[in-house]
Amino acid sequence: MPDPRLALHWFRRDLRLTDNAALHRAVAEAGAVVPVSIVSEWAGRHGWTGPARQEFLCGSLASLEKNIATAGGRLIFRRGRDASAVLRGLLAETRAGALYFNRDPGDPYGLAMDQKIRAMCRELGVACHDEKDAVLHEAGEILTGGGGPYRVFTPYARNWNAQLKASCVPRIKAFRPLPPALAGLRSDPCPTLAAWKLPANTAIMVEPGERAARERLKKALSRILPSYGERRNTPHGQTTSRLSQDLRFGLISIRELYHASVAVMTEAPTAAEKKSVQTFINELAWREFYFALLTRYPEVFEHEFNAEWRGLPWSYDETALARWKDGQTGFPIVDAGMRELHATGFMHNRVRMIVAMFLTKDLRLDWRLGEQHFMQQLVDGENASNNGGWQWSAGTGADAAPYFRIQNPWSQTKSYDPDGVYIKHWCQELRDVPAKLLAIGPKAAGLTTLAKNYPAPMVDHAEERERTLAMFTRHRNQTR
Repeated sequence: MPDPRLALHWFRRDLRLTDNAALHRAVAEAGAVVPVSIVSEWAGRHGWTGPARQEFLCGSLASLEKNIATAGGRLIFRRGRDASAVLRGLLAETRAGALYFNRDPGDPYGLAMDQKIRAMCRELGVACHDEKDAVLHEAGEILTGGGGPYRVFTPYARNWNAQLKASCVPRIKAFRPLPPALAGLRSDPCPTLAAWKLPANTAIMVEPGERAARERLKKALSRILPSYGERRNTPHGQTTSRLSQDLRFGLISIRELYHASVAVMTEAPTAAEKKSVQTFINELAWREFYFALLTRYPEVFEHEFNAEWRGLPWSYDETALARWKDGQTGFPIVDAGMRELHATGFMHNRVRMIVAMFLTKDLRLDWRLGEQHFMQQLVDGENASNNGGWQWSAGTGADAAPYFRIQNPWSQTKSYDPDGVYIKHWCQELRDVPAKLLAIGPKAAGLTTLAKNYPAPMVDHAEERERTLAMFTRHRNQTR
């Protein structure tokens, strides 16, 4: 019979001891808790991850393992393709009477696993306790007046901001001792990249783990949020919170970030600073809007959200795609962004929009190619936000920019990197090129290329813009 005094807590995307909803409940309610992490062998979507993100995960798990040991517990690692099968085995080994975990925020694969595990617990007679933790509001909580999901962000955000937000729970400082019979419970080692047969990571990433994430949180609250609204579109230097990977893996909680941001906004001395913090909070709402969309419309992984644009004749030119990936397009702001991505596993959000719109609107390459490449490279790769962002840029998504809104890489440079600081940092071939040339391109200056060792632009933006508009218009006329 299961022992009601013993519970498992399954760590998923909540790799912290601070303000962890399910872990807090497990420690409060059970006599003793066995912390568990499952090293996934899930094949899933093709190209779903890469070495940078998985190495960050490994470092964060190693940090969690130490934090749990310091609190008197022991993190048990197990490998497996099916989390429910691994947990079934652990429940049998430990005779635990309860399983605690935090729900997936919206990924269809994670939501299906949640349901599978609840059914397994019912079958085994084990109490199942799942908590909301990765988001402030799940998809079913923010609905239109008619009870349906929002498809446009602005009214969603208005409703989201008006809702009460859950409070934080205390940090776990101590785990109760396990029964002597579990002293020898088998654990696999903390994973390395070899667990997924991935190549060595070459990106220079931010430090993983809860302690490092909390330091980033402190810096963001004190130095970044008060000027976020004014500086967030500047790609050079730290002008954004840089907390996206920490939210992705749950190194900090969305509840703590939200309430701390509200406190900064409340205490801000000027109206401009208050507005700046609210701009940041709205970005948290964007994150949850994309989760809600993915929950309601999981088909967006394979298809355009806006059905009107399904069947667009996207290109699959491998040579053009390779030049974009390698940062060799001849458009400095695009190339700088792609090189930043490969070097760090991160790209500034404004530049993400520029490079995505260049791929889809200048090269007319299928947005799914870019979405997959980002997921293979980004440390903060989040299925919902990545898919939503790519479809927004392609003009096919929810609340999308109209298809005829096509960013000009040259004017974007003039607006957001006018001194060329960001470009010259990542494109060393251009370090001696006057900044004004970086914002107009070689053709406008009567040149072939901007520098000897730098490629000429692979396309003419003005010409490609007209071709893209024609492609969208033709498709719309043919399908009506």
